[in-house]
Amino acid sequence: MLGWAITDKGVARRENQDSFYLELSHANDQAVCVVCDGMGGARSGNIASQIAADIFCGDLRLQVKPGMSQKSLKAALASAVSAANKQIYEKARTDADYCGMGTTLVGAVVTPDSAVVVNVGDSRAYHISQSGIRQITRDHSLIEDLVGRGELTREEAKNHPSKHLITRVLGTDQAVIPDLFIAEFEEGDFLLLCSDGLTNVVDDQEILFEVLHGGDPMLACDRLIGMANSRGGPDNITIILIHI
Repeated sequence: MLGWAITDKGVARRENQDSFYLELSHANDQAVCVVCDGMGGARSGNIASQIAADIFCGDLRLQVKPGMSQKSLKAALASAVSAANKQIYEKARTDADYCGMGTTLVGAVVTPDSAVVVNVGDSRAYHISQSGIRQITRDHSLIEDLVGRGELTREEAKNHPSKHLITRVLGTDQAVIPDLFIAEFEEGDFLLLCSDGLTNVVDDQEILFEVLHGGDPMLACDRLIGMANSRGGPDNITIILIHI
């Protein structure tokens, strides 16, 4: 198992409020990874995403052991999200400088045959293979809800003025409910985590092509960042790519 991670502030933003973490354990043949996209002002968005990444991964480092069942991994991921949410919520509640801050989170524990994935917000996880690209997570957003109810088509959703409205994040409420998913892998497959700075301007088929046919995976990630920036780079962009 190999992994790569990259982040870029984009063209339009003055600072990068995304945070990420990737840890590969060759001894256990396992990876822990997370991407967080902060919000709530120039200073506090960065703080929220960094707290989330640190607490989430620190909590998993204590809980995750080799050979854990998928059910146990789901419980560990949910617990790590809860711990991160609590820390952000308390800091925002007790310090006026951070009032209202929050962050998305998409994270995973990855083994050679599967990943247990958790998400809150609209940062995404994808399963990429020779068969194609599949979004594992479901965005917690107003647009996704409208599409789910049949009130918008996918094509209409791409340019909808409310596409950036998120319905669930870490840190704004005392408790948060994450979604959990299982992705089954075959050798040679990829897991990709990213913030919406990528997916808002680069479509799934372009991501698929670069990952499968872009040669060196780190260079493929670089090119995806470049594509996003060539289209205005309206947001911070973070990518984690794991090759099974």
